[in-house]
Amino acid sequence: MRISKRFAGAISAAVFALMATSAMAEGEKIVIGTEGAYPPFNNLEADGTLTGFDIDIAKALCEEMKADCTFVTQDWDGIIPALIAKKFDAIIASMSITPERKEKVDFTNKYYNTGPAIVVPKDSTLTEATEAALEGKTLGAQGSTTHSNYAEAHMSKSELKLYPTSEEYKLDIANGRIDGVIDDIVVLSEWLKTEDGACCKLLGALPIDPVINGEGAGIAVRKGDDALREKFNAAIDAIRANGKYKEINDKYFGFDVYGG
Repeated sequence: MRISKRFAGAISAAVFALMATSAMAEGEKIVIGTEGAYPPFNNLEADGTLTGFDIDIAKALCEEMKADCTFVTQDWDGIIPALIAKKFDAIIASMSITPERKEKVDFTNKYYNTGPAIVVPKDSTLTEATEAALEGKTLGAQGSTTHSNYAEAHMSKSELKLYPTSEEYKLDIANGRIDGVIDDIVVLSEWLKTEDGACCKLLGALPIDPVINGEGAGIAVRKGDDALREKFNAAIDAIRANGKYKEINDKYFGFDVYGG
């Protein structure tokens, strides 16, 4: 029987909570928080291992910094409060750098940047990913994300239904309970390639709203933890320069996910 991500995350957090301290010196321990429910970026597998682009990038950064890193899974809604509460030292979980989040945490430079998109059932009669076309339709999104914020701002004529994880909205659209979903274009495109995603099709990409979508995905650290933030920034630059980033990128994507 597969253990729930929420329960696994609680156990992991309890085990590693006392380990969470600021990493200032080479070889010091860094505890990294991630969601584990956002493939292909991060996912908690049935055997309890974490996989995905975020995880591989995090491991590469830790290797570059010569740091001893461990991972904690945490539900998305509580991931920033858990960082502030020192349950871990950094968040590497496809978190967009936005002005609202900058009020609570500090961010590194981006480590990738992709935009939002809309997916609908294959038998949908919708032909455009626009506010007018989606008027009166029920649109699913993961709560407390830039994508739910985007839908609230730009899809106001739709009924927005929020979910704790992306897995739950995928179940609802596959079973015909909602008319469409909004999420990162890479997450949706990769899902459509799977058996579970056979229900649906990409309706279209959406224009990036810099205020809502932010500057890309960055690594969040506690306010004032400048030493750790700069260590991560230097490591991001290093793996971009030495080819390690491209190696990880090409494992998951057929284009440079780093973006412009």
